[in-house]
Amino acid sequence: MMFDPLYMMILVVTLVLSGAVSLLVKTRFAAGQKVAISSGLTGADVAKAILMEAGITDVKILKHQGFLSDHYNPLNKTLNLSPEVYSGRNASAAGVAAHEVGHAIQHAEGYFPLWLRSAIVPAANIGSNLGPWLVIIGIMLMGMGKALGHSLAVVGVVLFALATLFTLVTVPVEFDASARAKKALARMEVVAAGREYNTVSGVLFAAGLTYVAAAISSILQLLYWAYRAGLLGGRNDD
Repeated sequence: MMFDPLYMMILVVTLVLSGAVSLLVKTRFAAGQKVAISSGLTGADVAKAILMEAGITDVKILKHQGFLSDHYNPLNKTLNLSPEVYSGRNASAAGVAAHEVGHAIQHAEGYFPLWLRSAIVPAANIGSNLGPWLVIIGIMLMGMGKALGHSLAVVGVVLFALATLFTLVTVPVEFDASARAKKALARMEVVAAGREYNTVSGVLFAAGLTYVAAAISSILQLLYWAYRAGLLGGRNDD
């Protein structure tokens, strides 16, 4: 089944899309590192300043190893910044740090899409790993005339749909965090209007596209598994 031409086509499309977006992010981030910000603040300084302005005092800012491994952890309320962002005094560092603070603010405000994304993480993890296998096993059982096969395949599709839902919900969460970041950086005059602000916008937009690419990939795979399960086009053969 894994050598199904349709599946291989989807795989190639998603790999090309994710690769192109990844290259764009790295290119924009590298370019942004060459643009010093007039405020002279490091990424850690930027994060601290925005958190203070938002009245958030219970979030710790930590240095986290790994290139572009920056993330906000709502479980222990930590803002984890990669070395390049934590110590950087440039547009890329300021933008990424502010973006992660955007997630902390979302958490503090009870931003619904963020809550929904966190709530479906366990189901999404199960769906992405188990869903396709249930569809495959279901198709095999249907090929042997087993009535249980169709039900199993449908369950697999539903589980994978939860993983797809996670990727879809992530898109507005990430773009909202970036919007909050850009507003804060401009409002607090951390970055100057013009080149500095435009560079930050370019870096954050490219980063946001990675989640769009992930959502597109997941949707294509969901449609494929639904097709294989006989829910689209009536196909359920192996």
